[in-house]
Amino acid sequence: MQRRTRVRRGVSASLAMIATGTTWAVVGPGSASAIEPTAPTVTWVACPAYSDAVLDAVVPGRLEQTRALVQRMECGTVSVPMDYRDPGGRQITVAVTRIRATDQAHRLGSLAFNPGGPGGSGYLTPVRVAVANASTARLNERYDLIGFDPRGVGNSTKVTCAMPPPVVTPPGPLTEETARRLYDAAADANAACVRTDPAFLAQVNTPNVARDLDRVRAALGERRLSYVGVSWGTRLGLVYRTLFPAAVGRMFLDSVLPTWFVNDALDDGQAAAQERQFLRLAAWMAERNDVYGFGRTTDEVRAAVIDMQRDYDANPRTFTDLPMPLDAGLIAQAGSQLAVNWPMFAEVLAQLRDATGPTAPPAVRKLLLGGDPRPDVPADMPELYNKTMEQATVCGDDPARPDFTAVWATFQRRIADNPVAGRGLQMNLRCAGWSVPGHSFSARRTGAPVALAGHRHELVTPYEWALQAHAVAGGTLLTVDDDVHGSVYQAADCADDLLSYLTTGRLAPQCDGLQS
Repeated sequence: MQRRTRVRRGVSASLAMIATGTTWAVVGPGSASAIEPTAPTVTWVACPAYSDAVLDAVVPGRLEQTRALVQRMECGTVSVPMDYRDPGGRQITVAVTRIRATDQAHRLGSLAFNPGGPGGSGYLTPVRVAVANASTARLNERYDLIGFDPRGVGNSTKVTCAMPPPVVTPPGPLTEETARRLYDAAADANAACVRTDPAFLAQVNTPNVARDLDRVRAALGERRLSYVGVSWGTRLGLVYRTLFPAAVGRMFLDSVLPTWFVNDALDDGQAAAQERQFLRLAAWMAERNDVYGFGRTTDEVRAAVIDMQRDYDANPRTFTDLPMPLDAGLIAQAGSQLAVNWPMFAEVLAQLRDATGPTAPPAVRKLLLGGDPRPDVPADMPELYNKTMEQATVCGDDPARPDFTAVWATFQRRIADNPVAGRGLQMNLRCAGWSVPGHSFSARRTGAPVALAGHRHELVTPYEWALQAHAVAGGTLLTVDDDVHGSVYQAADCADDLLSYLTTGRLAPQCDGLQS
């Protein structure tokens, strides 16, 4: 859709964005027209040099394949307006990568990727996807694989605010007094962040990233762009599909967010999913009561765990080999465990119940202190995530700025609604003190192709969000029968479905995903 703008010769006028990704250039008064469309272009540059340590960290265990793909990768930038309401104003750059299709004779076009976030770097995502398994590798036969860093991330124009020091909280349930200190600290840090570049941060939101992506499409010379997004990348995909339906080739979205974006409602959905996951764990433990001893029914296990939480909050335990006392917050993590981790965490719960000190039980110590030391992050590791971009986007997409009283009341209600998982939740402090306004944008139904993959027992993007997006936006729904966020790339049968959809348009209704 194009907003019409009257332009008088010799008089400057504000120029509006149009949906095709084309911008407008004002030309001289002697020309045939006062404005002419100019297509965006990619400025191709030398790619960054990556050490083997970086490549091995980006895709562990696949160094030779990763190195070969990086050697084929092309890198560039696309200039975009910072504010699409003022396309002739300040310009910023979006960094892009391309790995050309190996079968150019049967090329289907360009396929762009976003790994999620918001705040995740997509610069090397084509490399990760192409080495994930045999099916995803075949995507590069007929597609040019396109990566990009959204505005605010990595090699694109960005702002990176300093993270404030954490506020130390005493063990036990969060008190209102401590909660207010947390709120005030978050508000001060957010206000300071906004002051670094308020004009830019006000324009970091999902619709603008979608507009940037369409500029990338146009710069690549593609009439249509195919797309794969995970997590927040699904919101970006649905917004792009709403704004630019004619520009969509095939779109596949894994671990789907709803068509709307409201921080408190998203937190409610995740909390409820964690509580459901605990009930699944409790049923599993009940079947193994001879091993764990919490009860022979789901209700008995649930009651025993809630009693443990009350006891640990009233009497936090101190162990000589742990740096902090333990309260019910650790027990609440039972609701956030994937099925593959149930044996480990059921043992943690049993050892916490029976602990007498003075040292921590072995399973608890391993959980909190880890086993093998984590590998060192290479000194030349590129930015893979930008927290400031995440902050700006979640506040840019949700205009709500609740005060402390509202935040505290919502937090208390969420704990009451989720007796086990709720004890481990955090208050929603994301937009406290964030002074630039946000704007709601809900994705809508269009005729553009889209496939949505929802995971039946997922915690990060619960399955009901995929159902909601499917009901509103349309398309085809793939149900993944696991609890693993964004597992389509990793699970062989689901990756087969991804390849089938992107190359033929056909999609099965269900895949198994990653099983424990």
